[in-house]
Amino acid sequence: MSDAGLKPVLVYHNLSPAELYEKALQYEPSSHIVAGGALATISGAKTGRSPKDKRIVREPFSEADVWWGEGSHNYEMDERTFSLNRERAVDYLNHLERLYVCDGYACWDPEARVRVRVVCARPYHALFAHNMLIRPTEEELVNFGRPDFTIYNAGAFPANRFTSYMTSETSVDVCCSKREVVILGSQYAGCMKQALFTLLNWHLPRTGVLPLNAGCCVGPAGDTAIFFGLSGTGKTTFSTDPKRRFIGDDVLGWGDRGVFNIEGGCYAKCIGLSKEREPGIHAAIQFGAVLENVTFDEDSREVDYDSSAITENTRVSYPVEFMANAQVPCVGGHPTNAVFLCCDLFGVLPPVSRLSRQQALYYFVSGFTAKATGTEIGVGQPEPTFSPCYTSTSLVWHPMKYAAMLADKLERHGTEVWLVNTGWTGGRFGVGSRLPLEYTRAVMHAIHSGALAAAQYQTLPVFNLQVPTACPGVPPELLLPSSTWADGAAYERELRQLAQRFVSNFERFLDGGGYVKPEVARSIAAAGPIL
Repeated sequence: MSDAGLKPVLVYHNLSPAELYEKALQYEPSSHIVAGGALATISGAKTGRSPKDKRIVREPFSEADVWWGEGSHNYEMDERTFSLNRERAVDYLNHLERLYVCDGYACWDPEARVRVRVVCARPYHALFAHNMLIRPTEEELVNFGRPDFTIYNAGAFPANRFTSYMTSETSVDVCCSKREVVILGSQYAGCMKQALFTLLNWHLPRTGVLPLNAGCCVGPAGDTAIFFGLSGTGKTTFSTDPKRRFIGDDVLGWGDRGVFNIEGGCYAKCIGLSKEREPGIHAAIQFGAVLENVTFDEDSREVDYDSSAITENTRVSYPVEFMANAQVPCVGGHPTNAVFLCCDLFGVLPPVSRLSRQQALYYFVSGFTAKATGTEIGVGQPEPTFSPCYTSTSLVWHPMKYAAMLADKLERHGTEVWLVNTGWTGGRFGVGSRLPLEYTRAVMHAIHSGALAAAQYQTLPVFNLQVPTACPGVPPELLLPSSTWADGAAYERELRQLAQRFVSNFERFLDGGGYVKPEVARSIAAAGPIL
């Protein structure tokens, strides 16, 4: 602590959840225990991530590793500005009456495991860190030593917006050489999670591990499935299938021995949550869980999961062990199936398509989907986006670096790849309707069982996607989107307009980014839509 410049009056080091509850209730009027035992709290003005306020230090140590420039979310800052913000955060933390420190690990694979320390001012942030990191044993804590990565969360104190590179009072700063994160101006707990994943998106490829924004589960026969997607597209829903063992719902590593969860907990959206729709998540909301920005009845303390009075982006954080079907340690074999979850707001992509190897790389690099309401500041309703590798806001290296690693792993392990649309059908957003969850679940069951691998296929024009002629549990007319539109000409227009978006978006990757040859990048582009 003293090495970091921190000299606080009182430090609460690795408190238990019960102790953190006590501190939250004692010192924070916005914290309450709700029915079921979870701690409910408010994050303040910021209720979502602020990707435009995340900065990576441009320094000789890591400059060549980082994807800078057009299309990248890696906004730069210099070393001096990072030092100023770090000093500002440390000064603020030093002036507080009490601090909380949480030590834990990231990465369940012992060969990839790293030590993480979170220094923060709010008990709920410490409880969030306790839930989201892999919790050490008492013996491991005694021998924890110096952390590999450190997060200084001074989120209640604003950044100086007149400092170089600042765009607002929020700044989430990542320094690869120091392996540190500094947070100013946002108390949204998800900032810690995103910043750590950003650091690991830089660190893990250096060790041969592919970091993925994906969930994972394992079937009774040991078959592993991974689900790529942005927040709100279904990663948690399909990773928590009660008929399978749960490994993780958001960020994974894929190494030489298989896949593993990077985190020790889950950070699930809970808007519209019900016991019937999401029994696993609902049951996990118990003592030790943190509910963020929810509303509840003042008398009964029952949470209103349908309320978006504070934000659409209501969240719950809990340890993986709270999932009844969790597989601990959270590791699995090499994936049998990989699913790209795409929320198509235009209503023209099929519920499921089987991808060739080149198509898999094309759709991975493209990352077409939608941003869910409220997950980022300024996203008031769903909007289409191309998020390279399904995690553009956390990427550090050029997307083609990750694509090259993925290509190698898919080839070596024979993984089947699928594109699954969890978005709209029968018309675009505002006209058509969202594909019912029961049908998307049926698609997943057919993937897991091998039924779709053995199915007959037809080709979707323009995109040249292979679409099954039948899928158990899904009405045949839903499989080809054109049959669900009342206006065939309107469907054709939307299809071609979306295809043009894909083609235009991929132009920025045709040089290969220095990680694949331009001719290889062009061959990947050829697997996309043909106009």
